This record gives sequence, structure tokens and C-alpha cells, in this order.
Amino acid sequence: MAVIGVIPSRWGSSRFPGKPLVKILGKPLILWVVEAVKQAKRLDRVIVATDDERIAQVVRDTCEVVMTASDLPSGTDRVAVAAGASSGDIVINIQGDEPLIDPALIDALAERMLRTGEEMATAACPIRSLEMLEARTVVKVVMREDDSALYFSRLPIPCHRDGEPNLASGLYWRHLGVYAYRGDFLARLITTSPCLLEKTESLEQLRALWIGGRIGVIRCYDDGVGVDTPADVATVEALLKKSQHL
Repeated sequence: MAVIGVIPSRWGSSRFPGKPLVKILGKPLILWVVEAVKQAKRLDRVIVATDDERIAQVVRDTCEVVMTASDLPSGTDRVAVAAGASSGDIVINIQGDEPLIDPALIDALAERMLRTGEEMATAACPIRSLEMLEARTVVKVVMREDDSALYFSRLPIPCHRDGEPNLASGLYWRHLGVYAYRGDFLARLITTSPCLLEKTESLEQLRALWIGGRIGVIRCYDDGVGVDTPADVATVEALLKKSQHL
């Protein structure tokens, strides 16, 4: 059994074309991510899955690169193709635009998959404001007693029927977009058509629940900061300077 970390990295972002190579404190964004991911102790391999030779050239000296087709339907498909995982392997899908990813979170996802029979694992952090709870761009997750996911939604869940929701109750969690999969379940996931729930919410993880997958959730307390638009570069640079005492 291998634990494989895959970082999907496309050139053609609709909101920020060429984002993987934007300079963050003088270094391409994708290199920041690779260097952070390689600090994780539980990964046997680190792969960048890309459809663009310019990205491949930048990372080839630091990790494996797998070239993938530009017309794949999703980042999950890109990860599955690049990993080429056997049924017993664990594949961790790590966003290519989060240079502040915590290596300890990657290790925690791997460890949860190694000790449980769950088909997937992901992460969540507390929701700290009503604005965040109500935002449809923020995905919420509710969990079972054993911290496996019951449901994900863009709407505020659980719904507090009477009055304002109590954010101090421990019920309100924001989903973070990092996933671990068992190799056989990942293969099944990408060959299953999107279900109506997934299409309605535009959340791929609902397909996993729909087909009976169990998704473990790691609770963490760092929201994570990604580079979604050019305006995010300055914010991330400031945080990197602070975290690395630059």
C-alpha cells in the first residue's frame, strides 16, 4: 500500500489563467505548494498532475510530474489518472493554490485512512461568523458522532429553526477542499455519473455519499488561505512572511 499525494495544476483557470506560475515572494505558487506538501511524513510519493508543459518544467526538479489531458472533466479525474493507484493505495488530492497547506493535516488524513475502513477523508474548520455561514461560496458539513460526514451543503446547515444559530455550539463547520481516497473507491467515483444532489449543490463529494461512501472528517482550526484571484497574492505573501519570519 502506498500513500500518494497528488497536486492537480491547470494553466487555464477561468478566474486566473496561469495561476500556478504567478510569483509569490519571487517564487512560483506551485513550488510553494510542492515544498509544503513534501514536508508531510506519511506520503510515499508526491506528484504534480498538469496539462501544461510550462508548469511541468518548473516542478520537475522537485517532484514527479504526470502530464494529463486538458479536457478531463474535473480535478478529481486528473488526480486519479496521475496516481494510477491500485485498490489498496491511498490517494490524497491537494489543492495547487494553497501554499500555506499544513503538512500535519495531510498526515492526519493519511493516518485516518490507514486506521479506518472509510472510503474517503476530508477536513473542516469551525464557522466563526454569520456571514460565513450564510455565504453560498462556503461549503458546510454536518457530521456523525464518529466525525464522518452526514451531508455537505452550500446553505447553512444544520438549520436553527428558532432564532439565530449558535456558532459556539460546535455544530457549524466549514468544509476544506482536501480529500483522501482509497484507490478502488476513487476509480469507482470517477466512473459514476453525477447524481442529482451533486448537480443541484455543485458539490462532487455528494456523489461519494450518494453511492454509499463513508467520508471521515478531520477537524482542524486553520481556515487555510488559497490564491483564487490576483487580489489574493498580497494577502498570501503577507501570511507567508509572517509564518516564515521573512
